[in-house]
Amino acid sequence: MKGKRHTTEEKIRILRAADGGKNIVEVCKEKNISEQTFHRWKRQFGMMQIPEARRLKELEKENSELKKMLADSLLKNRVLEIVNAKKW
Repeated sequence: MKGKRHTTEEKIRILRAADGGKNIVEVCKEKNISEQTFHRWKRQFGMMQIPEARRLKELEKENSELKKMLADSLLKNRVLEIVNAKKW
């Protein structure tokens, strides 16, 4: 059975709950996550704040869109080169 997918903001809130004085084990039980997941998130998001996480998510989305645009452009160029080579 797959677990719930948490957003980046939720992950940071969970990390901050543990920083707020609660025990890591208690936080993990409350949020129904494993300690391994908690430590992986801590390593990944560390001291990141929620606005920074939102900006990171926006940048990742923009980056993926730009990669798709570049791939489309390169494909068009290859097709045009092949068509141009056959004409001559």
